[in-house]
Amino acid sequence: MQSVIIWINTKMGKNKEKSGDKELSSSINIGISEEDRIAIADGLSRLLADTYTLYLKTHNFHWNVTGPMFNTLHLMFEAQYTELALAVDLVAERIRSLGIPAPGTYSAYAQLTSIPETEGVPKATEMIKLLVEGQEAVTRTARSIFPIAEKASDEPTADLLTQRMQVHEKTAWMLRSLLEE
Repeated sequence: MQSVIIWINTKMGKNKEKSGDKELSSSINIGISEEDRIAIADGLSRLLADTYTLYLKTHNFHWNVTGPMFNTLHLMFEAQYTELALAVDLVAERIRSLGIPAPGTYSAYAQLTSIPETEGVPKATEMIKLLVEGQEAVTRTARSIFPIAEKASDEPTADLLTQRMQVHEKTAWMLRSLLEE
C-alpha cells in the first residue's frame, strides 16, 4: 500500500506532514494520535478512490446501458451513482476532519483505487457483473480500515465504515439478484 502522505523535515527540526504542496494540520487534538490519524486517512483515501471510481463507472453505465432491461437498469444505476456521489463527500469530509487533505484528482484516484477501469461499453449483463465486483471491492476496502480505526478508538470512522459497508453489501445483493435465473 502506497501512502499519500509524505513526511518532511522543517527548518526547526520538527516533523510536519505534507500531502502534495499542502501542509497538514498538526494542532488537532481529538484524542487520536497524529500517526493514527494519518493511517486512518490513508485507508479512507483508498476508500474515497474506490468510491469515486465506482461512482464514475456506475454513471457511465447509466448513460450507456441498452437492451430489454434498459429502463430498470437506467433508473437503478441513477439511484446508485447518486448515492455514491453523496458517499464521496462523506468520506472526503471525514479525511478532512482528521486534519489530512483528501485526494481529489483522477491521477490520485487511479493510483489508490482497487477497481479496474472498464474499456468500451459492455453488454447490460456484464455491466451488472462489473458493478457487483465494484460494490464488493468497496466493501473490502472499507472493512480493511477497521483495525486501525478500532485501535485508535475512532468511532466516527468506524461508524462511517459500517454505514458504507451496509450500503455496498445491499447494493451488491440487489445487483446479483438480477443475474439469477
